[in-house]
Amino acid sequence: MKKKEESFFKLISQKPWEASQAILDNEHDGKTLAVSKAKLGVRTVMVVSTIIFSLFVVSYSDRMLIHDWRSLSEPWLLWINTVILILTSIVFHRTKILAENNEFEKAKNSLFVVGFLTFAFITGQLLVWQHFINLGQYASSNPANAFFYVLTALHSLHIIGGLYFWAKVTTVLFKESYNISKVKQNIELCAIYWHFLLIVWFVLFGLMIST
Repeated sequence: MKKKEESFFKLISQKPWEASQAILDNEHDGKTLAVSKAKLGVRTVMVVSTIIFSLFVVSYSDRMLIHDWRSLSEPWLLWINTVILILTSIVFHRTKILAENNEFEKAKNSLFVVGFLTFAFITGQLLVWQHFINLGQYASSNPANAFFYVLTALHSLHIIGGLYFWAKVTTVLFKESYNISKVKQNIELCAIYWHFLLIVWFVLFGLMIST
């Protein structure tokens, strides 16, 4: 970490207008910071998603102060879905450790568990939607309803996007030969993304049950 910080400060302190620095720049291979495209892509998605969810959270907090706001009921299934997402994150962390130890057969089986739990979470969210619809709590009937549907749908879309890359990583492990270092990196990035989605859900769920 210290070396990365030193490299970063060294980079921003360069003076490209000086002749000595120009010579060094001409010999440069074009790389700046040691971050792969995959890592940069995941970080970018996480930053953009954080901004989007933050804007919705601010809008939610402001909108609930208006007189027509009526809080939603809290179905027990939301708590189960939260537990499922926590278990998914834990299993993904274990998968990452298995991959680091080159136990790819166990990692593959662990990825199946991740997929099952993730689909269970999405199914659970759909059941919660069905529960509110059966109660007649539509998006148009109350601002709190509308925010609930939008926030949970947006979160689920992020999870579905993550499932695409989960499927790619899992499929690779069925091949006879693959790039071990790349597979390890992809599993690590998927795990980080799932941890991120868990944190986002904690924020959203906490906001909804507290209001």
